[in-house]
Amino acid sequence: MTPRDDKQTLTQGVSGPSWYAQLRPEGKRAYIAAFGGWVADAFDFMVFSFVLATLLELWHLDRGQAGLLGTVTLLCSSLGGWIAGVLADRYGRVKVLQGTILWFSFSTLAIGFAQNFEQVFVLRALQGLGFGGEWAVGAVLVGEIVAPAHRGKAVGLVQSGWAIGWGCAAIFYSVAFSLLPEALAWRSLFWISILPAFLVLYIRRYVPEPEVFIQAHAVGKQDAKRPSLWAIFSPPLLRRTVLASLLCTGIQGGYYAMFTWLPTVLKLERHLSVLNTGAYLLVIIVGSFCGYLVGAFLADYLGRRLNFMLFALLSLVSVCLYLNLPLSNSQMLWLGFPLGFASCGIFSGVGAYLTELYPSELRATGQSFTYNFGRGIGALFPALVGVLSHVVGMSAGIAIFSGTAYAVVFLTVLLLPETKGARL
Repeated sequence: MTPRDDKQTLTQGVSGPSWYAQLRPEGKRAYIAAFGGWVADAFDFMVFSFVLATLLELWHLDRGQAGLLGTVTLLCSSLGGWIAGVLADRYGRVKVLQGTILWFSFSTLAIGFAQNFEQVFVLRALQGLGFGGEWAVGAVLVGEIVAPAHRGKAVGLVQSGWAIGWGCAAIFYSVAFSLLPEALAWRSLFWISILPAFLVLYIRRYVPEPEVFIQAHAVGKQDAKRPSLWAIFSPPLLRRTVLASLLCTGIQGGYYAMFTWLPTVLKLERHLSVLNTGAYLLVIIVGSFCGYLVGAFLADYLGRRLNFMLFALLSLVSVCLYLNLPLSNSQMLWLGFPLGFASCGIFSGVGAYLTELYPSELRATGQSFTYNFGRGIGALFPALVGVLSHVVGMSAGIAIFSGTAYAVVFLTVLLLPETKGARL
């Protein structure tokens, strides 16, 4: 990368008190857009986990069916994410980011009008197509505008928007189910999910494409040859594509196995009220927000690999303690903080790491494939937990799949390269 390229990544050096202050105005707007997209993503996706117990009762679903509703979104998001990544490498990060936000916002809105399991199943599948694309495109967008020394914390702090969206979902859940009849309350949560669509108006007006992408795209036009969709599986990149996919499978499989079912565990096994369930989840969400922040800074301070290993170990211990110890309700409340801290903090390093593993012309394709492959395989975990829960119980089923997932993360990281400080 030339000095001119450095200037046009929308940062102005790496020294100074604040990496955010060093961003040029267009870089700050891109950061805000990506952060807002993550908040919207989390709200629209996590709302379903709050209404799952209600649907089990109102529609007389079994746990296997409920698990499928969680799994189908994640499976389709793996496909949608890969497609969005390919499109982002060809047509631009900002354009595709707008499309994915509109897609999942309107799909989520439609779920609020569904009348049966089959309709929700189809709409959750459509929701996943947009949900998967937004993460990868937003991570690449931020990764390409921030200087190497700050990339881990910048992308990781954007990831913290997930905790904010999740927290908003918990608050709206508590309010809606306290004020409205249950049959209407769950629908209202999906109806208000249309609000993130207005973020697109901001993106269209204020957010430009990263200069790194513009230059790479211009070179591609001059060569009159587009990189192959399958280039990430070519011999130079195959090993890191496979290992990065396993890394993302473990991180996401552990998370989805735990948090898709957690509100149901609190309500049906712990017999907590709506307000108490919301309080427990808010402690976990506050922990997750803190985990995102700490993980973001540790990714730059410790390096990508050591950061993953530390949080994988913390996640494994937290999950096993939370689900297997004979805890009182009060003890479970406070243990929720380290559980959220560890299982969400591990995500902070993912976006920057995947951005650094691939060259510009394949960056969105490689990042979206590996992350969404992990999401697709991890998507099986909620359904498998639902099936296994009939044999060993819900808590034990979650602990088995989450524990295995974090062990995979720890082992995979040992085989991957360190990319801290890599220049794009």
